Amino acid sequence: MLRATLKSLLSRKLRLLLSGIAVVLAVMFVSASFVLADTLQRSFNNLFSNVFDYTDIQVTATPKGGEGQPGGLLDNFDASVVDRVAAVPGVAKATGQVFAEGARAIGKNGKVVPTAGFGAPRLGVSWTGEDALVKLRTGRGPQEAGEVAVNAGLAKAGKLNVGDRMDVLTLLGSRQTFTIVGIIEFAGGRDSISGEHTVAFTIPVAQELMLGKTGVYNTIDVKVASGQSLTKVRDDVRSALGEGFDVDTGKDLAKKSSDQLKPFANGVRWLLLGFAAVALLVGAFLIINTFSIIVAQRTHELALLRAIGASRAQMIGSVLLESLIVGVIASAIGYVFGVGVGAAGGAGLARLISLQVAGIGLPLAGLVVSFAIGVVVTMISALLPAVRAARVPPVAALREAAIVDKPLTKITVVGGIVTALGATGLAYGLSGRARGSTVQAILLGVFVTFIGVALLTPLLSRPVVSVLGRLFSWSLPGQLGRRNSARNPRRTAITAAAMMIGIAVMTAISTVFASLTASINKIVDTGLQADLVIAGQQTSAVPPAIDPAALDRIRALPEVSLLAADAFDMALVNGQQGFVLSWDDIGAARVVTSMTTASGSIQSLDAGTVLVDARTARNLKVQVGSTVTIQLARLPERTYRVAGIFGETQLGSGIVVPWADAQAGFRSRQPTQAFAKLKPGASVVAVRDTVDEILKDSPEVTVQTRSDYVSQSTSIFDYVLVAVQLLLVVALLIAVLGIVNTLVLSVLERTRELGLLRAIGMVRGQAMRMIVVEAVVISLFGALLGVGVGVGLGAAVVRALRDQGFTNFALPWGLMAGYVIAGAIVGVVAAILPAVRAARLNVLSAIAYE
Repeated sequence: MLRATLKSLLSRKLRLLLSGIAVVLAVMFVSASFVLADTLQRSFNNLFSNVFDYTDIQVTATPKGGEGQPGGLLDNFDASVVDRVAAVPGVAKATGQVFAEGARAIGKNGKVVPTAGFGAPRLGVSWTGEDALVKLRTGRGPQEAGEVAVNAGLAKAGKLNVGDRMDVLTLLGSRQTFTIVGIIEFAGGRDSISGEHTVAFTIPVAQELMLGKTGVYNTIDVKVASGQSLTKVRDDVRSALGEGFDVDTGKDLAKKSSDQLKPFANGVRWLLLGFAAVALLVGAFLIINTFSIIVAQRTHELALLRAIGASRAQMIGSVLLESLIVGVIASAIGYVFGVGVGAAGGAGLARLISLQVAGIGLPLAGLVVSFAIGVVVTMISALLPAVRAARVPPVAALREAAIVDKPLTKITVVGGIVTALGATGLAYGLSGRARGSTVQAILLGVFVTFIGVALLTPLLSRPVVSVLGRLFSWSLPGQLGRRNSARNPRRTAITAAAMMIGIAVMTAISTVFASLTASINKIVDTGLQADLVIAGQQTSAVPPAIDPAALDRIRALPEVSLLAADAFDMALVNGQQGFVLSWDDIGAARVVTSMTTASGSIQSLDAGTVLVDARTARNLKVQVGSTVTIQLARLPERTYRVAGIFGETQLGSGIVVPWADAQAGFRSRQPTQAFAKLKPGASVVAVRDTVDEILKDSPEVTVQTRSDYVSQSTSIFDYVLVAVQLLLVVALLIAVLGIVNTLVLSVLERTRELGLLRAIGMVRGQAMRMIVVEAVVISLFGALLGVGVGVGLGAAVVRALRDQGFTNFALPWGLMAGYVIAGAIVGVVAAILPAVRAARLNVLSAIAYE
């Protein structure tokens, strides 16, 4: 029986190859996700290990409220703390330092010099001399208040040299001009560490501009005396300082920093695994179809085996052995390809964030999961055809009649039940009742729903395919192609289901993004009563800044009716992280944001009071007259009274604190965005050009009209959608293979029929058109079904997220039409190989076939 199975397998190499390709592509995604995540994580580990290799011990003040301190700033402490650390036995040297993000260098073009890595920090530090990590490549360290040194990465990006004059924007100071006196490099001759920009000031200037006060530090670098234990000295320093300080060795810091980036690497892994799941699901339909057709075509062969003594168990074992061999070989190939894709993806992402790539890693988990999924999915997909093979009675070998397709009653009932279960799980996840398992519930619901819809497709395939086929029934080949596509609804349904899944996922995501864009447009149209918006894109932890003097000049323009500028930050609200904002003119803010009173008064904002939007008030369980405690990044904790509650608005939600407190307590003293309303009759374009000229000293922001502002706000969704569509191309590629596989096997199955058609006058061109019509009808059926299912899933997600800002439901009509057209094109492409094969059949041999 084993020899018979192996010979049978070798005789159908092409058929099984197409199934194997589906497994290869799916497993490639799985292994690539593990390799990519492992490469990124080890690259992060190496980065921080190299950085902190030169750190014995570091001391910082414990962030207020624990991890995630307000404003992202380290707390300051005075020089006496440095002296206390220096006095600890085993400490050779303790150096107070300033190390904070927010020093933005202005290039020769008047704009902030872009960093090499996305989100890379722009650091302002105090110059304390060269050490094992920091070296001077050229020049010297800053000695006067007007001097700075910059790292080589910043110097190259801004085309800066020693002796050049350079403007710098800092968190607490306005734009100031400095002379570059030195270029810094890091250990190993590196220009930067992960693409960051560093500006080194003299100690007093760094304290004033980055910490807001001279005589204070936020970091202490501790060098341990030779022969002393790092852990013992660390523990002694902790004891000497007591509560309120974090004391870590370089190894501790490297682990902490690396752990903070684990969610990013894991997020990439889960994203790719999600696409791998889609590819696997599509591949499963292809494998089921392949083995089902092969078993149907081998009815006589299997019946003869039964007649000469083969048992049902041997029949099942024969088919499963074929699937095992295909699964193992395809998984091995997919794993190898996945390693290459994962390594290339890791290198690309690392280059995007200017990270030195670690060597390719082959995590054991990735190897095990790749083979387990590839082999198990293949064997499970082949199980149903295997059972069907075992049920072939020996008497079937004695009759020539074709096997009659079974009724669809059972599969329809099962499909309805599975679809209902999937929809219930999806609704449960979207309702928010799943709590910590929300994502898992939604994904499981979507997965089960797809299976349920796939089981229902045979019921839909015959009438829908018949209707679609009429579009091509203007000729005899078209009529035959339509009838062929409707001949076996189960086979057609499984083939179309593979196409349906990929397009359904793309349509659902497109629907969500279209609805989000429509919601943002509605918010701006109804909520933003401003003609011009002054804002910038925040690409790091520090928000963009607007020169307050420029705002005064804009406000004084005769065409400007009113102007409101805001600033925002994170703070501790009642001991928890929360979002706070502030307006320099609350009266103007009420107008430009269409702010309405829910309770209390929002006409003004006195010292010691705050305004709260209705949703935040509900979350905090406060009302007018209640008190909240707020600790801003640069101020001690204060108690505020709620003076008023305003209606929910996406343009100004959160807790609004007095502008004076924002100036004193926010991490940045400059406004971050502003909204201007013009007087009736004023030219928006002319005023925009005037404002643009005024903003030349605010290089991080630009002025935009309302429509430009909306376009910029929603442009990110377009990029994300393109990325998703590119990844889902793999699923569509598998769907194409499914159609090719089905048609190739169908041509083989109908060899004698095709020979008879050719014998009675059908020419090659007509035979090819018949196969093309069959492929296009099946592909269009899958595309239309996918669009319908995708719209339903997208609508469910949008409805579930209505409290998160999805106020409008919109359909991406252009993309939906594009998906349907793509489905038709896919059908034509998939039909090329089977059509050519059908046209090349030898008429006499085909008639004698079987």
